[in-house]
Amino acid sequence: MPRTRRIVLPGHPHHILQRGHNRQSVFKGDGDYLQYLLDLRELKDVFAVKLHAWSMTYNEVHLLLTPGESPTNLSEFMKALAARTTRRRNSTERRTGTLWESRFRSSPVEDNWLLPCDHYIESLPLEYGVTNALDSYPWSSFPMRMGLTDEDWLDRDRGYLALGDNEESRRSIYRTYINKPLDKDEWRRVHQAVLRFQLTGDSRFADEVEEITGIRIDNRGRGRPPKRH
Repeated sequence: MPRTRRIVLPGHPHHILQRGHNRQSVFKGDGDYLQYLLDLRELKDVFAVKLHAWSMTYNEVHLLLTPGESPTNLSEFMKALAARTTRRRNSTERRTGTLWESRFRSSPVEDNWLLPCDHYIESLPLEYGVTNALDSYPWSSFPMRMGLTDEDWLDRDRGYLALGDNEESRRSIYRTYINKPLDKDEWRRVHQAVLRFQLTGDSRFADEVEEITGIRIDNRGRGRPPKRH
């Protein structure tokens, strides 16, 4: 079966999913999570990547980011990020081999879908049952977005910025938004798009991407809808 072709739009938001190889655990303790965050912060500046949302659970990472203008920028950034984690774990555990799936998954995101992507990513720890309070879950961008951390290096996306004229009002509106479950159809669209290397957007977005890349990507369903955790 041929590999699904990855579409990268330089300077445009993308939803990224990276999983542990064979769903193995990637983060085994707070130190692993913290080091990944340190790498994420450093490398986003090195590769001129804007980071809009993120969350981590024991065997996967979700990112909403905008890569730089080079067509290879996204792959180089993700390769560097994954390599650091792999080298560290292999050295600590005196092992060899891969830690991550061979390919990270990605989906270009239309502007109208940025806010649902923020919601999907930042509420996943709640969805997966690894926390019951997003405010206190340290491995997600939600506390940073809400001003609950000492540092703030999150790049707000256009969907979030459109919520209000100032950060106080945006935070209030977003908190109300994320406290409600994401619409089932929106959740399914975001979830399936990143799994299948499709577009997170409507048919008009598909037309725009086709005009830019010469490639037509239609979001076709396959099999049963995914079960929500």
